[in-house]
Amino acid sequence: MPLPAHPTILHFGDSLSFHGPTGAMPADDPRLWPNVAAAALGGTAELVAGVGWTARDAYWALAGDPRVWALLPRADVLVLAVGSMDTLPSPLPTYLRTGMRYLRPARLRRAVRAGYQHAQPVLARVTRGRPVALPPRLTVLYLDRILRSIRLLRPDLPAVGVLPSVHRASTYANVHTGRPAATEAIRAWGARAGVPLLDLPDLVGAHLLDGRGNPDGMHWGWEAHESVGKALAETIGSR
Repeated sequence: MPLPAHPTILHFGDSLSFHGPTGAMPADDPRLWPNVAAAALGGTAELVAGVGWTARDAYWALAGDPRVWALLPRADVLVLAVGSMDTLPSPLPTYLRTGMRYLRPARLRRAVRAGYQHAQPVLARVTRGRPVALPPRLTVLYLDRILRSIRLLRPDLPAVGVLPSVHRASTYANVHTGRPAATEAIRAWGARAGVPLLDLPDLVGAHLLDGRGNPDGMHWGWEAHESVGKALAETIGSR
């Protein structure tokens, strides 16, 4: 099915979709790669994303966010740009790590968070990056649930996914042993599901590992956003 003249891209993402070289940006910033892709296609991007989001978080957004339900009928392309954060070391179980925000009083919360931030790179190194935030089998499970759920309503909606990005983040002691297994699992899922995948390491690896991205060693500079956005537009346009 050909794209309309002004397509709408429904983009599920993590912080890589809305962080630039200095931090988080508004979702409509034209330099962000979802918007670079949309502009190249003459359309718009609708960004559904959050910091640290895994494929499971994207599925929860699909299941529970009424704004997503409103976007589905007018989406022309689905982009599943999650999976990178799934591969990061997660020394604490997710429910404990994310539950720190609910601690009271505030002084206790700040102390616990500071202690974990100090311990995280040490634990990542000692445990050799295990466990990861979301195991590959669950990443694939949730990607497939998103795709199948949406295609029950929109069976002809084209979809594009991503292979997990790389990082050089000191907060994780530069440890990223979970990425190869996740890459293999997502690549196999994409082949089974007929979903083309953007190779994020190929597109941003040199940029990021050479220190040209965000100083945090994980997020990208505008050069990388431009490259990934153009690659996404080319992938969508070739379908």
